[in-house]
Amino acid sequence: MDGLKNLAMDATQVAHPFYPLGVEIVGYLANTSSTIALLGYFGLGLLVILAVTLGLVNRYNPKLSGWETAAISWFILCYFAFNHTRMAGSNGFFAQCWKEYAYADSRYLTSDPFVLCMETVTAVLWGPLSYVVVFCILSDNPLRYPLQALVSIGQIYGDILYYATSMFDHYHKGVTYCRPEAYYFWFYYFFMNFIWIVIPGILLYISFDRTAKAFTTVEKMSRAPKANGRANGHTKGE
Repeated sequence: MDGLKNLAMDATQVAHPFYPLGVEIVGYLANTSSTIALLGYFGLGLLVILAVTLGLVNRYNPKLSGWETAAISWFILCYFAFNHTRMAGSNGFFAQCWKEYAYADSRYLTSDPFVLCMETVTAVLWGPLSYVVVFCILSDNPLRYPLQALVSIGQIYGDILYYATSMFDHYHKGVTYCRPEAYYFWFYYFFMNFIWIVIPGILLYISFDRTAKAFTTVEKMSRAPKANGRANGHTKGE
């Protein structure tokens, strides 16, 4: 009976192209759009978001520098639409995009504990804070620098752990989540995630640099009255 039951369960499992081979992906539906179409629509969507962002920046604070406008665009794009439990069985646009990316990392379709926790933190914390940083930059609020540093550190830390957990499973457990084609590994997995180290790293450096300069200026200003007082004292003594 147990053997018949197992055969019945195997028969009901839907075949899929993801690695590791045989991993269970509940309710999987194959994408109906081609890779080129998904990448094209995704790129077009990013351009529309950036165009709207630049329009709002020019309207509300046209005096912002180029790097500040670029930072706003980055933080606007950082929000993650969290819907991991229904992506495999959905053919909505974003679900198909994530299923396309899952060729490089199937953990996004299996509710992997690490990916689930990481993206929950992203959705609940880093995503909303990204919009707070955008508001602070638009309004010239000095809190933008510590908040920008905080979000950037979180993004870098999460990305390093993302790489590390996948590589640990690959080299120590022999479990591979990426298909064997080099394209999926080097473009989807490595390059697209490496962006979340490079850009936050630049923003983190800018935050540290501006913060250090601010403290240096304050320290010079606090020393100035003391120096003037000593100079006045010497003048009176003479």
